[in-house]
Amino acid sequence: MSTQITAPFKKQLLEQRATLLTQLATLRGGEVGRAQASAEHFGGQKEDSRAQQETERELEFTLDARESTELDAIDAALKRIEDGSYGVCRDCGADIPAARLHAAPETPRCIACQGKFELAHRA
Repeated sequence: MSTQITAPFKKQLLEQRATLLTQLATLRGGEVGRAQASAEHFGGQKEDSRAQQETERELEFTLDARESTELDAIDAALKRIEDGSYGVCRDCGADIPAARLHAAPETPRCIACQGKFELAHRA
């Protein structure tokens, strides 16, 4: 894809990245990491049951992993824009339709290959 075609996608990805980083900083309480924020959050709540605290802690770590994965996908898409491979399915080499890229600009696969990938990686 040419720079002219990828420019709107790059802008969208950079906006998503900035929003995600702001969200992460807010959820983590600024510059502290999620683990430290979680420890501070749960350290003073003696009235909650241990099971409830563990469940909430696991949820926070799961959210952190999801946010990190999303950030990695955005960064990978930005790299593909820079190296000229953006908009090409990493599995089959077909062009990814613009409508899909507008909906999910970080996607590395066409719809067909994404479906196969998800089937192969079900938990």
